Amino acid sequence: QVELVESGGGLVQAGGSLRLSCTATRRSFTGSSLAWYRQAPEKQRELVAVITSSGGTNYADSVKGRFTISRDNDKYTVYLQMNSLKSEDTAVYYCNSKKVVNVEGAYVEAWGQGTLVTVSS
Repeated sequence: QVELVESGGGLVQAGGSLRLSCTATRRSFTGSSLAWYRQAPEKQRELVAVITSSGGTNYADSVKGRFTISRDNDKYTVYLQMNSLKSEDTAVYYCNSKKVVNVEGAYVEAWGQGTLVTVSS
């Protein structure tokens, strides 16, 4: 079963905005921290933003003040609003869910298939 499905990627000019969406199954969404990662060509995958099940957020320094992560608990969806986009934001963006399942910290994790964001300068 596909647990996470991203949408919203595309081509945008520098300075523009995009909103990514990731719709999850109930199992992958409820009680999970949800995050967006990205991977640019020939670079390692990096964390962009994370939102916990209680709504706490954290961002990579490179996107602070420009990107906003949010979640809709009724729609099992997490969003990434990206403003003031730069060419260096070009990457495949992946949605991730992570849920701790026991007191030892073991967790279950799921990944989306990725959505391409291309920012033209």
